[in-house]
Amino acid sequence: MTDISSRGEAGPAAISKSERRVLRLVFQRQALIQNTLMEEMELTQQSVSRLVGGMIERGLLCQGERISSGKRGSPSISIRIRPDYTASAGLALAVDSLTLTIIDFAGNSLGERRTRLSAMTLEAVMAWTNATLDDLTREFGLARGGLTGLGVSVAGSFVGDAVGFNTPRDLDHWANIEVAEVFAQGTGLPAWSDNDGNLAALAESVNGVGRWARSFAYLYLGAGVGGGIVLDGVPWRGRCGNAGEFAGGLPPDIFPFPNLELLRRMLARDGVAFDTVQAMVEGYDPSWPAIEGWITSVRDSVSIIASNATAILDLEAIVLGGLLPRDLAERLIPQVVMFDQKRRAQPRPTARLVPSEIEGNAAAIGAAMLPLRATYFR
Repeated sequence: MTDISSRGEAGPAAISKSERRVLRLVFQRQALIQNTLMEEMELTQQSVSRLVGGMIERGLLCQGERISSGKRGSPSISIRIRPDYTASAGLALAVDSLTLTIIDFAGNSLGERRTRLSAMTLEAVMAWTNATLDDLTREFGLARGGLTGLGVSVAGSFVGDAVGFNTPRDLDHWANIEVAEVFAQGTGLPAWSDNDGNLAALAESVNGVGRWARSFAYLYLGAGVGGGIVLDGVPWRGRCGNAGEFAGGLPPDIFPFPNLELLRRMLARDGVAFDTVQAMVEGYDPSWPAIEGWITSVRDSVSIIASNATAILDLEAIVLGGLLPRDLAERLIPQVVMFDQKRRAQPRPTARLVPSEIEGNAAAIGAAMLPLRATYFR
């Protein structure tokens, strides 16, 4: 059990801009040596040693294993985020389920809970969230009041300067309201919110494909389809927060949306019935005959999305994630075509198409990252 009882002696207000930059760099790279910090921050060895030493003393950082600097000499002791300095909570509000997760200061998932409610009303969601926060913090030896905050992932898009999210119909109760404010008042924790595609991409950038790809697109397949974009290690939300709404580029009524609701309906025609996409994912069977039909139906749509994304943004990877089972992603990927004119018979470099590397609910993990980013890493 990880014992995280408080935020430590150094509260967020006591952290300087230079210290935040150190935290951000170490968090992004997982482990750094002081020489790399000197080069990245353009500071002297003495300044970096003073910064790092003070942050180790206050519990924000810790020493890790020795790693090579790539130069002559003995490997240097690495610097890492100290996981038990604080923790954060993330809630994923989907059309057919709620998922709450707790992560530590280094972004590691400590635990996750999921439920399905008959109606996603504000009262029912808040009651479950508070009860589950109590259960998880008690289980992992955390003080609920010591959490950095609560991040909330919402299925939906943003509409210009309008308040809140334009949600699917199943989440009408959560449309066009200040979601973060509602949860701050309802839980007593500082709260932040964003949509599921942006937050799943954020989680992938920290604990998944982002460990080897600095720029990638994340295709979120669930009851609907959306996504997010990470450029040079940083989530890019666009002008209104809707960067990564990849299905918006598909001509209506010509190409089917490549979502899991389509697979659920195809299974129902075969006599395999599930009430929700989440239930189908939990009962996923690779032997379902409908899978091949679903792949045939969506491969052109995914090919268009992937080809446009890599051509426009020149990415290293395109991640198939969301609620998509890994087996299904691995079977779909070989059927996707990256369109290329191959001028002079020379193929244009294109992104790798890969399954998500996240364990657990990516949107909830990304949501839990929001309080840490806003409080410590910005």
